[in-house]
Amino acid sequence: MRLSILLLASGRGTRLGSTVPKAYVAVRGVPLVLRSARRLAQLVDDFEIILAVHPDDRDALVAPLRAQLDACGVRAIVDGGETRQDSMRRALQASDPLRPLVVVHDAARPFFPVAAARHACARALDCGAALLAIPAPDTLKEVADGRHVVGTIDRARIWLAQTPQVIRRDRLLAALSLADARGFSGTDDVSLCEHAGQPVELVAGDRRNLKITSPEDLVLAEALAALEDGGA
Repeated sequence: MRLSILLLASGRGTRLGSTVPKAYVAVRGVPLVLRSARRLAQLVDDFEIILAVHPDDRDALVAPLRAQLDACGVRAIVDGGETRQDSMRRALQASDPLRPLVVVHDAARPFFPVAAARHACARALDCGAALLAIPAPDTLKEVADGRHVVGTIDRARIWLAQTPQVIRRDRLLAALSLADARGFSGTDDVSLCEHAGQPVELVAGDRRNLKITSPEDLVLAEALAALEDGGA
């Protein structure tokens, strides 16, 4: 498989309460964006990484990491856009058009299961699109006004989306074109395929593949990194 990997790192991450944008917060001394890039480099032998960053971060935060990012296979760095979809589109435009599979990943998920992501790539090559996801672990309540429960949702039908998400390039380009024509904006990448009526498959992810959003997530991330890095 020949992959174009789009690594999205342009968000601000205000809920984390950090003095630096989330992608550059260090877990055991390694910024999240670099941890994610190193893990993505384990997927296949033939790949490129296109990194989308906030333009304000280029000099102070990205430049000091450039050599390490390049060593992970980062071929180009682009400015992210106003939305996730805009950032993904800009990274896609900078990628090699001859690579048939596009992998999109959030820099704030540095602990995704590599074997499952490889499987998602294989399924996307076959069916068009695939994503990592986990079944909802808790009972789900529907609330009308933020206070009063109006029903219980069957959690057997609910999965929590993760990244990486993998889409065949031809399908992604067609889905983006349709989204532009209709003014549709998806909250993740495969939602563009769903909107276009394209098939999307689920691949079982892992609860350790958390998206680092809050200070509590950082505590878990430090523990996971300690296990992966070989302890203290």
